[in-house]
Amino acid sequence: MEYIRLPKVEKVRLLDKVFTKRSRMGTLYLTATHTIFVESEGGMRNETWVLHSLVFSVEKQVTTPLGCPLVIHCKNFQVLHFVIPQERDCHDVYVSLQRLSQPERYEELYCFSYKPGFDEKERQQEWDFLDLRSEYSRMGIPNSLWKLSLINRHYKVSDTYPAELFVPASTTTSVITGSAKFRSRGRFPALSYYSKENHAAICRSSQPLSGFSARCLEDEQMLEAILRSNPRSDFMYVVDTRPKLNAMANRAAGKGYENEDNYSDIKFRFVAIENIHVMRSSQQKMLEVCELRSPSMSDFLDGLESSGWLKHIKAVLDAGVFIAKAIAVEGVSVLVHCSDGWDRTAQVCSVASVLLDPYYRTIKGLMVLIKKDWVSFGHKFSHRCNHLDGDPKEESPVIDQFLECVWQLMEQFPCAFEYNERFLITIHSHIYSCQYGNFIGNSQRERSELRLHDRTHSLWYYLWSNRADYSNPLYRPNHSQTQGLLRPSTAPCWFKFWGGLYNRFDRGMHPRQSVEDYLRAIQEETEQLEGLLASHKQKISKLEEKKVWNGTSKATFDKSPTAWVLGNDLGLANTPQDYTSGFLTSSPCQLKPPCSSLTFSPQEFNKTNDFSYSNGSDRESGIADLSSRSPFSEESTRDQDSDDTA
Repeated sequence: MEYIRLPKVEKVRLLDKVFTKRSRMGTLYLTATHTIFVESEGGMRNETWVLHSLVFSVEKQVTTPLGCPLVIHCKNFQVLHFVIPQERDCHDVYVSLQRLSQPERYEELYCFSYKPGFDEKERQQEWDFLDLRSEYSRMGIPNSLWKLSLINRHYKVSDTYPAELFVPASTTTSVITGSAKFRSRGRFPALSYYSKENHAAICRSSQPLSGFSARCLEDEQMLEAILRSNPRSDFMYVVDTRPKLNAMANRAAGKGYENEDNYSDIKFRFVAIENIHVMRSSQQKMLEVCELRSPSMSDFLDGLESSGWLKHIKAVLDAGVFIAKAIAVEGVSVLVHCSDGWDRTAQVCSVASVLLDPYYRTIKGLMVLIKKDWVSFGHKFSHRCNHLDGDPKEESPVIDQFLECVWQLMEQFPCAFEYNERFLITIHSHIYSCQYGNFIGNSQRERSELRLHDRTHSLWYYLWSNRADYSNPLYRPNHSQTQGLLRPSTAPCWFKFWGGLYNRFDRGMHPRQSVEDYLRAIQEETEQLEGLLASHKQKISKLEEKKVWNGTSKATFDKSPTAWVLGNDLGLANTPQDYTSGFLTSSPCQLKPPCSSLTFSPQEFNKTNDFSYSNGSDRESGIADLSSRSPFSEESTRDQDSDDTA
């Protein structure tokens, strides 16, 4: 609170991105954790909550006759344009937000003050929900070919690796130690994924410290042990995810890549994924295109092309496809590395795992995969996601690209994934929100020192508890798409722009609902109708049992849903209009309100998917409810193409 210069500013305007002449008047509040805008017009209380940890940048612009503009860019791609009447007030808000959005210590992050009201026992259950030993056991590890190694139990060999690692059963402690000394940051080859069907494995490491001529006997023995752990193959792939030119530059600095002449029975491959700096620049250019007001088609497509973003997504997916085919089709083990083995390596190993294993295409499976290949193996979340005030050159959308690769696969294989787009977006938002402790810190060692299990809550249990919101209605566990290896096309025509992530906060735009949204709406309406049917069957049964009589005239009863002929006792049944008026007019659906139409007007769509927090959204997280309304409402009869919907 000591960083807040001005806790409240009145008569603030929030501008609309699309319709620049539109604005909403309200009051801006600054709290220790959130910036809150409360509208004061229209007689309705509409609130917009933004977590300070989600704020990427704050820009104070030149004062205009209307006031001083303040633009807030968020890490979840929300952009807020405020106009504050007084320049002095705008400056105070600007300075306050600059400090509140750039914490200097971990203890300032929101996860340490977030208190959902769980007791300590429930908190421990949250963190125990996902267990990586169980995941390796599911893969058939340990076995006669692979063993659990505790050589890094105290993080002495590599301070960025997890305490427990699986290595070839034939390897020794001296071989592991020697290999670690020859690898950048001590990140020696360790198991990431194992196929028990053919014994092929994906291993990961950092680059060797080979320079132009250096070699290490223990490192060569380590790769030979990985090869011998797959008795069905007489060679293995070593995949360097960097462009060859970058790897050669590192070689000049004493690092580099494996020499096929020194390692027996390996085949070396470069897959040319650019570094974190190129990716950061590419995403920024793409976001600038997204923020254009009413761009022409050529402006948008030219800007998207010049950003190179989809080209980079394709490169990551291509690498994953190569490794997945090596494992499933050729039955060959693969060692993957980049420079330090925590960025591109994590991307490629996890994409290949999604292609290979249907388990990772389930809700729980994807959570396990992220915990294993990203959190446990030391992806630098705090640096890459800018959780703390630090070097901006360390920031990069590495995890964003993985989630987008999964979304691209979901678009090609809509029946193969148990989770929906909303699941990926929620994970993305909470990676940056710092509401949960899962993505705090850069390594397992840092998380242990911060005692996150004792002081914060776990996102995974929250997602699992609300898994009904993240389920894909098209998912079929026994569908041909769902089983075995996915074989996506990586031709350019198959790649799409992910508007659901990058433009989801746009107001005033026409609906862009997916087939999945329609199906979820139909599913919800079906549940309502089934509830009504059960209720009416019960009433029919009561009527038949009671045998209602009115004087000398017995009530005749037609069991069809459109005809009722009753005596004076009407309390046991609804009116005929319930059954004859159809579902595009007012209907007494009371089981799961509100009822609405499958065809949304722009205004209805905005009310549904707007990330302002007036309708039961998650105010704690600063992330609004993405749920679609169910079909059929009174407003659905409005002409969707009429001028008054613009």
